[in-house]
Amino acid sequence: MVAAVHLAIAGSVATDHLQTFAGKFSDSLVPDQLDKLAVSFLVEDLDVRRGGCAANISFGLGSLGLQPTLVAAVGRDFDLGYRAWLQEAGVDCDRVLVHPSLHTALCTITTDEAHAQIVTFYPGAMSQAREIDVAALHAENPIDLLLIGPDDPDGMLRHTRTARELGIPFAADPSQQLAWADGELIRALIDGAAYLFSNDYEAALIAKKTGWSDADIAERVGVRVVTHGKDGCVVHEADGTVHQVRAIDGVTAVDPTGVGDSFRAGFMAGVAAGLPLERAAQVGCTIAASVVETIGTQEYVLDRAGFLDRVGATYGDQAREEIGAALSISHEAAVKSG
Repeated sequence: MVAAVHLAIAGSVATDHLQTFAGKFSDSLVPDQLDKLAVSFLVEDLDVRRGGCAANISFGLGSLGLQPTLVAAVGRDFDLGYRAWLQEAGVDCDRVLVHPSLHTALCTITTDEAHAQIVTFYPGAMSQAREIDVAALHAENPIDLLLIGPDDPDGMLRHTRTARELGIPFAADPSQQLAWADGELIRALIDGAAYLFSNDYEAALIAKKTGWSDADIAERVGVRVVTHGKDGCVVHEADGTVHQVRAIDGVTAVDPTGVGDSFRAGFMAGVAAGLPLERAAQVGCTIAASVVETIGTQEYVLDRAGFLDRVGATYGDQAREEIGAALSISHEAAVKSG
């Protein structure tokens, strides 16, 4: 049973402030003057939503019928609705560390008409993630796969070292932390990972900062999963096998925020269900389509029939049958927007 697989998701929990700019950021940038950058963008709206990479991934896993454990540090405002929201989705929040005075992390995301984004992030209580002891969680309920997402850097390092020491398979997902991290930190976070998640830009950044070639990374990582936005994703197995999976057909993109997180949720749900890697990637692309068509990272609702129809329409009847048999997606299990 999928529910018997213990997935622990470590990373950020945040409140997202989503804004839209009716233009292109690039029109206001002068390439040879970027060292003097001083620009202001007038946005049209403000949408406050629940977010954070670990929370988004956990919500997606819950929507697909799993019961992940959220491993994160939050502020006391987390208990003003966010905890109940995730628990209703099937997420175990008992291991969440609540700081008595700091605010839960705040992420401000401005998206232009080309879907380019400018993001600022206030860590707040997330900085206390380094105090969380994954070893204690593993002792109570052995972890089958630990995803280590963007978080307090010391917390990410602690979780990674613990996973290596205890032999816990882990998925490295440094994503947003790559922009400022140096090669030494990145190497420490991905070496020995069972899975490495990134988008195509992040994959190039990992190679550049670590100084590792594709062959070097392949020697240190089990499976590399690289997403390519509207072009789907590519899965690289350790033996050199490559799976190219196209994105879901007929998607009307509204907001790209959280799409990568939902893909990771779908992929990990597929892996937990025992699906082949190509099928797992197809699950990831299908749930990602639901997210990009909504505003907010956790506002989608998965209907079993509709979800599987999208799988079948893009990947064929056999994919629909295999994924439908493996995952317990149900309308009742999904959390409705509210």
